[in-house]
Amino acid sequence: MPEVAVSRKTTETPVANRSSEIFFQPMFPFGRFFGLSPFAMMREFTDVMDRVFRGNSSEMEVQSWTPVMDVQRCEGNLVVSAELPGLKKEDLKIQVTDEALVIEGERKQEHKEDHEGYHRWERNYGHFYRSMPLPQGAKTDQVKAELKDGVLKVSIPAPEVTKKGRQVPVAG
Repeated sequence: MPEVAVSRKTTETPVANRSSEIFFQPMFPFGRFFGLSPFAMMREFTDVMDRVFRGNSSEMEVQSWTPVMDVQRCEGNLVVSAELPGLKKEDLKIQVTDEALVIEGERKQEHKEDHEGYHRWERNYGHFYRSMPLPQGAKTDQVKAELKDGVLKVSIPAPEVTKKGRQVPVAG
């Protein structure tokens, strides 16, 4: 077996191109700004500011909330379960059409703590909208909804839909 010679070539990159060293430089590295045009200086300043605020971007984003839904067939009914912790029936709006079931609402949660030395108040708000298509023949005039322990159960009488199909053999 012939031998293969492997050599490793290292190249030094200029200090200005090393991202780890740029990150640990002082906030305003004045030495780098000498000799730059005003536009290049502003671009450099914007890059520095982007790096400073990049770590806090997750705190600035608004979190959306979508309730988890399960759909199953049970005794000739289509049962839709949605997890809505902390919501009351006044916070919900349930609509049914011949084509879809729509569950809409708004979550308003506030948590307040008062202790010696500090005061903490957390608020969490969010509007949600979920739409689920209904099968043909669903009896939308007989829909029942119940909210118990943070779980909404909507029961819709719907006939079992049989789809015509056939199995296709796979040629090898």
